[in-house]
Parts: sequence; C-alpha cells; structure tokens
Amino acid sequence: MESSSPSVPFPLLQAPVESTYRACTIPYRFPSDNPRKATPVEIQWIDLFLKSVPSFRQRAENDPTVPDAPAKAEKFAQRYTDMLEELKKNPESHGGPPDCILLCRLRELILRELGFHDIFKKVKDEENAKAMSLFEGVVQRNDEIEDGEKRAENLIRGILAGNIFDLGSAQLAEVFAKDGMSFLASCQNLLSRPWVIDDLDAFKSKWTKKSWEK
Repeated sequence: MESSSPSVPFPLLQAPVESTYRACTIPYRFPSDNPRKATPVEIQWIDLFLKSVPSFRQRAENDPTVPDAPAKAEKFAQRYTDMLEELKKNPESHGGPPDCILLCRLRELILRELGFHDIFKKVKDEENAKAMSLFEGVVQRNDEIEDGEKRAENLIRGILAGNIFDLGSAQLAEVFAKDGMSFLASCQNLLSRPWVIDDLDAFKSKWTKKSWEK
C-alpha cells in the first residue's frame, strides 16, 4: 500500500542530495586538466574495462535467450572496444569525460541494443542458490562469536568477501571459470589489515555502543 504522505528529504542529510551526492568519489580529473586529453586515471579505468571485454563476450555468446548470440556477442565486443579506444583519444566523446558509471552504462547500452538483457542471469541464479544454502551456517557461526567487536568484524569481512564476487572483473572472472569461487575461501583470503580504506575500528566502536537504539 502506497503512503499518501508527501515526500520529504531525509532529515539527517545536511543538504539536498542533488547538490552534495557524488556516486564516483575517485578523482578522475581536476579542473586544471585538459578536457580534450584523457587523464592517467581515466586511462587506467578504460584499460580495466578493456580487459573485461573478452569475459563479457564469452558470457554473451552463451546466452540461450538471444538468437545468433555468438555473432551479436562479437559485435558487442567490437563496438565497445572501439568506444573505449575513442574515449582514450577524446574523453569528451560518448557523453564523457569517462568515469566508472559512464563506462558501465555504455557497455550495458550496447548489450541491450543487441538483445542481451542479462548475460549473467544464469550464474546469478546459481550463485543465489549457493548463497541461500550457506546462509544459515554463516549466521550461526557469527552468532557463536561472543565478543561484540569481533562479531562485528566478522560481519564486515563477510560483506567484503561477498562483494569480491564480481564477474565484471577480468581477473575474478578467470578465477571463477577455472576453479569456481567459495565464500568461505574468499573470507579467508581477504588481505590483512590495514586495508586501503580502513574505518573498521571506528565502525566497531559505534556498533558496540548501539548508537542507533533510542
């Protein structure tokens, strides 16, 4: 049932989202950069997306819902590669300057134009089923940790391990295709702290104080 109350900004936000929120926090470029020349950061991200093209093409060509999937997958790979190379030469092309969101949108746009609506649906369904089978055991193991801070840290490590599973990454796609991926193994293989961005201690402090309770 929909609410009849008017929509209002979330009261804890100090300013409207439209004026403060930035989905991409990485500084791809600065005002002093030449708008017609791709920055080193932009080139690094474009190269990262270029490396992922073969794995996306492979997923697309095996999509059983699309007629002539192999041929269309090849078209996708060629068009997207050309687009990325053009962005290197002219970062103002294709709606640029480029950032991660734009690169993802362009890739999705080409896939959908060729009839691919979700090239990862099969693997999503398979991994969701695996996740559901693991859920009860993961929760039980976490509940058995008596120390509140250690339990919070274990939760965060689980979140990070789950977030690692990203077949958009060429490296992880290769690992998945070769050996599969295990949630528990991902937890065990997380890099040791301190992490590149590491606010875990501050989070654990707030978590144990239960500041959200009223």
